[in-house]
Amino acid sequence: MKPIQLILNILWLVLVGFWMALGYLVAGVLCCVLIVTIPWGIASFRVANFVLWPFGREAVEKPGAGVGSMLGNVIWVIVAGWWLALGHLMTSIALALTIIGIPFAWANLKLIPVSLFPLGREIVDSDRRFATY
Repeated sequence: MKPIQLILNILWLVLVGFWMALGYLVAGVLCCVLIVTIPWGIASFRVANFVLWPFGREAVEKPGAGVGSMLGNVIWVIVAGWWLALGHLMTSIALALTIIGIPFAWANLKLIPVSLFPLGREIVDSDRRFATY
């Protein structure tokens, strides 16, 4: 991890990350309490981890994701996704009002797609995204 990413992640964690991750953790726990929604709970925990430390990582589409992920994402958007996306949007607006908050506002905006559609995505290091295996 680059030093600037480390600094941004630490500032992010203190200013925004903890509270946004808490929202995902609450959604994940609620989903896991209801047995049928455990896949959404697991996806919510995965996104919570990403929200805690986003700089230097990206959410990319998983190669094997199919129709099940798409249908699951539709249900997720209706139940919890739009609340979390709204939280990212409102937080990004507040952060964009300050000069130092602009990178964090941009990071919040980049988290909206994964907050709406968490199934069928995986979190990878930005450096490994274009690596060939």
